[in-house]
Amino acid sequence: MGVKTHPYIGRIQSMNVNERPRERLCSAGPQALADHELLTVILGAGQRDRPVTQIAAEVLAVLDRLGAQTTAEDLRGIAGLGPAKATLISAALELARRILCPGRTRITYPTDVLPLVAHYGDRKQEYFLCLSLNGAHEVIATRVVSVGLVNRALVHPREVFAEPVTDRAAAVVVAHNHPSGHVEPSREDRDVTERLTAAGRTLGIQVLDHIIFSTEGYYSFLEHGAM
Repeated sequence: MGVKTHPYIGRIQSMNVNERPRERLCSAGPQALADHELLTVILGAGQRDRPVTQIAAEVLAVLDRLGAQTTAEDLRGIAGLGPAKATLISAALELARRILCPGRTRITYPTDVLPLVAHYGDRKQEYFLCLSLNGAHEVIATRVVSVGLVNRALVHPREVFAEPVTDRAAAVVVAHNHPSGHVEPSREDRDVTERLTAAGRTLGIQVLDHIIFSTEGYYSFLEHGAM
């Protein structure tokens, strides 16, 4: 009987060397890798019946839901992810918070938002995000509000403003990615913007901008005089 190879190892071996995540990180830098590829590098390997790519995708889903507050315990429920790898990811998150985000980012121009959301640009679904800002327009938190097509059903003011109200935010910036790569707003995008802006006025929380982005570029409602 032949020895079974690990399913992910087989896939890695079938790839050109220059296409492998670890090798691409070394040659092009970490910024060239998508989020799930960065996680595969951190995780290293999966299990016989749980490829590292699958584990990485599930870790990414938890990070999308819980954000920077994700703990090792939150990750422990993922099959194939042991305590050592869960604590490794938790430690990496904490180190990034301490070194890369020692203070709050201040939003002055639409382009200030892009570094906080750009890693969602290559997702296959639309991620609708909300950034809570204080009175100085410093970012309190960045959260995923919904995943799916941006429409009235998924992007309801109740869901968008629930956390900013708790944050005592003075303003918000909303953003979502277009998997197609095209950033021109649709009719639905414009309707959602108008609806959220009106709800923000009622709550006393200003909607500063709605940014549509992709790996190809971005569209700012504010820059186009639509806010």
